[in-house]
Amino acid sequence: MPPTLASVVRSSSLHLTVLAGADQLERPVRWVHTSELDDPTPFLEGGELLLTTGIKLGKAAAKLQAYVHRLADAGVVGLGLGVGLSHTEVPQALVDAAAQRGLPLIRVPEATPFIAISKAVSAALAAEQYEAVTTSFEAQEELTRAALGKDGATAVVRRLAARLGGWAALYDGSGALSAVAPDWAARRAGRLAAEVDRLRRRPAPSSAALQGRAPGIDTADEDYVVVQSLGADRRPRGFLAVGTEDRITPTERYVLNAAVALLTLTLERSRELRQAEERMGAALLGMVLAGEIVTARQVAAGLFGGLPEGTVRVLVGGAGPTADPEALGELGDRAEQAGTRVGERLLISREDGPNGPRLIVLAPDNGAAHRACLGAVEEHEGLALGISAAASVEEAGTAFAQAERALAVALRGGRRAVDHEEVGAGSLLPLLGEEAVTAFAEGLLRPLRDHDRTARGDLVASLRAWLSRHGQWDAAAADLGVHRHTLRYRMRRVEELLGRSLDDTDVRMELWLALRSGED
Repeated sequence: MPPTLASVVRSSSLHLTVLAGADQLERPVRWVHTSELDDPTPFLEGGELLLTTGIKLGKAAAKLQAYVHRLADAGVVGLGLGVGLSHTEVPQALVDAAAQRGLPLIRVPEATPFIAISKAVSAALAAEQYEAVTTSFEAQEELTRAALGKDGATAVVRRLAARLGGWAALYDGSGALSAVAPDWAARRAGRLAAEVDRLRRRPAPSSAALQGRAPGIDTADEDYVVVQSLGADRRPRGFLAVGTEDRITPTERYVLNAAVALLTLTLERSRELRQAEERMGAALLGMVLAGEIVTARQVAAGLFGGLPEGTVRVLVGGAGPTADPEALGELGDRAEQAGTRVGERLLISREDGPNGPRLIVLAPDNGAAHRACLGAVEEHEGLALGISAAASVEEAGTAFAQAERALAVALRGGRRAVDHEEVGAGSLLPLLGEEAVTAFAEGLLRPLRDHDRTARGDLVASLRAWLSRHGQWDAAAADLGVHRHTLRYRMRRVEELLGRSLDDTDVRMELWLALRSGED
């Protein structure tokens, strides 16, 4: 702690006497300044003990009162008047003015040089700085050892709380509480959800300070709380909150900053491991979507404990032109964190699709990851989600095609989430109006129907079979009773006549709607 006026006055070698403001002596002294100006405030920063002999002050009560007001307004913590030169004793008007403003007024005897007071304060400030450096170094060593040990992040939180004499809490990237110390602080940490959520929407690093009855803190608590986001690339990877009885000191701020740096490094290191796992998970998901279930189960058993069990859904996320570039990545993080908290098995892949980056999630139906995705798209402008029908893992390829079509509808319609049932049941067609649908279908399919009237090969029927089988060549060829190479030739002919690529999910969606409109 910096020296206070009380510690300066208690110095027996200085022989100082307090004449006013005795109840304000616990104010910290940041510096000692000597000035004989009647207005020294342009040269002050606040926190000073000002020493003067009062050469230009005179004895007029109004002038002395104005002088005291100027000092108090400038943040001076105390005024020392040296007697024996301009004033044989401290003017009573000065004492009264200082008492009125609550400004400590100190009588400095003639035998005590101002330099002695300056040296005493300077020595105390140097001692404080040495203690701060020593304490900070010791704390950093202690926190570093904790970070390198087992359960590193949790251990850092425990040591930090002990060092600050308060409590500390760590939240993951979604804002969920992951560690708290001591245990009794869990309720207080839980009440900061709104503040953590506000920081989650801002680039890292960022922070917020709350005290007493501030939003997010229970009215019964009077903690001073600091919340800090953790992350090295602008996207918050987690959040740290600390609560103390009083405002944290500069030394405690050093300790807190050391903890923030170590936790950021820990989270970034964990992120690198997760990225490696994600690459393996993406490859595994590709096997599942390609129908290689037996091989996928063998691989998943060794790496992830198996594939998702029971009924699943495929969710495909995409970003429109107004979306934050970071939003799609956060969608994946939210899904992963939500699934991990409850022990869900899920597979996630981030890739570039025909219409830009997209996120593919294979997750238990209506599970934590599923719900987290729905919540995330509601929070981010321009983010959209296509959701398949409930399916088994063996049907994931079909479910993926359903989710792709649903995503295309969501992006075209500016919607946050579209379920396959809305597309598969044709419920979107009535929204367009019968005349509009008919004109749209006729214009889109006319080149194919003109071809079928004059040439061999039923392109409309072949396209319908291929789309209904979600691009699975063997299954669609079997429905048509032709060889898959014949079907591939027909689909290339479709692309040539339409001048559009069937790899584009928007194109497939439009063609499917056009074909369905002809059936209704």
